[in-house]
Amino acid sequence: MPHKFSIDRARGLLRPAEYIASPNRDPRPAGEAPSMIVIHGISLPPGEFGGDHITALFTNTLDFDAHPYFREIRGLEVSAHVLIRRDGSVIQYVPFNERAWHAGESCFRGRHRCNDFSIGIELEGEDQTPYEERQYAVLAGIIEAIRTAYPAISARECAAHSDIAPGRKTDPGPAFDWLRLYDSLESGSRRT
Repeated sequence: MPHKFSIDRARGLLRPAEYIASPNRDPRPAGEAPSMIVIHGISLPPGEFGGDHITALFTNTLDFDAHPYFREIRGLEVSAHVLIRRDGSVIQYVPFNERAWHAGESCFRGRHRCNDFSIGIELEGEDQTPYEERQYAVLAGIIEAIRTAYPAISARECAAHSDIAPGRKTDPGPAFDWLRLYDSLESGSRRT
């Protein structure tokens, strides 16, 4: 069953969610509103969950000497709109009405620069490890809130990072169960 969320459209903020502002953001192009959702998977260091490394990365405060892998991503300036932790808790880093730096070089249905028109949702996880049931429930609730606030986004405008950056990205990977997400979205729509 999806969790209940809402969006303050004026501020672009998700309720309830912890808000930690990322500097890695900028205005969307003039007249551009969110029209798709990109689902990502992230773990820092790779394959490890918990801790504050993801938030540190998204806020440019990561100690690049704390783990050998971090040296490989030194200087990377990235963010997402929202992170769903393994325990189902939610952190928002960028308001939905601003552009988060999550997609990189990307294309969706012939439209390039997906950051311009997308909302990036990160799931704490990695390609080969099953995501948690509570993450699917929270994700479905957030997507329902996004679709209410931004009616141009339908379930068909929801893509994997690997779909918009094939050959460059693999997340959220084969461990992500799209049918489980779609079933949650359908059951939520039937209740409203």
